[in-house]
Amino acid sequence: MPVPSAYEPAGTGYVRRSANRFSVRRWSVRHARLLEHLYGIFAGALVRLHWLWRAIGYHRVEKPMIPVERAIKGFMFDCRMCGECLLTSTGMSCPMNCPKGMRNGPCGGVRADGNCEVEPDMPCVWAEAWTGSRKMVNGDLINDVQKPVDHSIRGTSAWLRATSEAAAARESRGHEGQ
Repeated sequence: MPVPSAYEPAGTGYVRRSANRFSVRRWSVRHARLLEHLYGIFAGALVRLHWLWRAIGYHRVEKPMIPVERAIKGFMFDCRMCGECLLTSTGMSCPMNCPKGMRNGPCGGVRADGNCEVEPDMPCVWAEAWTGSRKMVNGDLINDVQKPVDHSIRGTSAWLRATSEAAAARESRGHEGQ
């Protein structure tokens, strides 16, 4: 039986964890419409630079892009770098933060106060997602059923993947008109 200790690592107490851990993530949900707009501008810029990414090579661009993406999305959304970002579909609340890994809505164990049944001091990711989605222009995307996470692309750049897919779709639309 372990001997009780007075030592408690910094940031692990209930009150400190509640106050700090979720504050930026919750700010992102409260400002989902603004972030949706900013992301649209950013994503558009990345797509316009597709010619450059393709010339350099997406695989070469990804190496410096990953730390930037991890830092920004990690700070803003507590991102887990799954490689398949759904923030614009989930009210700027990352579903990968769900302790049960629920990808298409809450588990049914949401507490009466809106917190998670597994981590009682954490707001339910999906309750937050619904709140954020109601503020977004394309908030109804939360109703789309998402495919399971492809774990083989974990740690890769979702930004570059989305850019490549959007550029390919744009190019295919351009070829259809010819």
